[in-house]
Amino acid sequence: MGLLQEIRNDIAVVFERDPAASNVVEVLLAYPGFHARQVHRLAHALWRARVPVLPRVISHLGRFLTGIEIHPGATIGSGFFIDHGSGVVIGETAEIGDNVSLYQGVTLGGTSHQKVKRHPTLGDNVVVGANAVLIGAITIGDNVKIGAGSVVVTSVPSNATVVGVPGRVVAIRSPDDDTLERLPDPEWDFMQGLQRRLTELEARLTALEAQLDRQHAAPPSSERRS
Repeated sequence: MGLLQEIRNDIAVVFERDPAASNVVEVLLAYPGFHARQVHRLAHALWRARVPVLPRVISHLGRFLTGIEIHPGATIGSGFFIDHGSGVVIGETAEIGDNVSLYQGVTLGGTSHQKVKRHPTLGDNVVVGANAVLIGAITIGDNVKIGAGSVVVTSVPSNATVVGVPGRVVAIRSPDDDTLERLPDPEWDFMQGLQRRLTELEARLTALEAQLDRQHAAPPSSERRS
């Protein structure tokens, strides 16, 4: 795919995933996610050509202009989309597949100071919600959805939905018939049980208070006999 076709595809992706997009001029001038993608495309090409310093300078300028930091060494597939975008950080060894969507505040971070693979790998058709944090050389499978605010530190199988801190798989969608299989969630079950118990105790306490109020309102037995 040529450069112009890739840019056209980036524009088409904006219209596909953002209902607020109204025309091409608006996308070209007012979408920081689109701008960040083009800046990274240039910086990454220079990075692969082993041009010193300049790729990092271009990346830094892109961060200044868009609020999105993408290391020039990161690998990004086609159909990439960043919605809103402010605060997105993508590390050097991150690998992103095709048709991936990130929302504001997402971090694809590393945990090692060694010159090794230390950032996440995202498969195709992945959606990462706002302010989610993915840390380390983990692998996120295809068709995964990661909820807003989740912190993911372990690999995730394909077709899964992940939520929470730390992130946990709460459902797996069948790729064949789109059936959603909800997995056991002991923490959620415990919280639900605790909520039910609390509701029962509140009802019993209310009933006991009402009984005491009736007893205090009733006249003493001696007064009733007279």
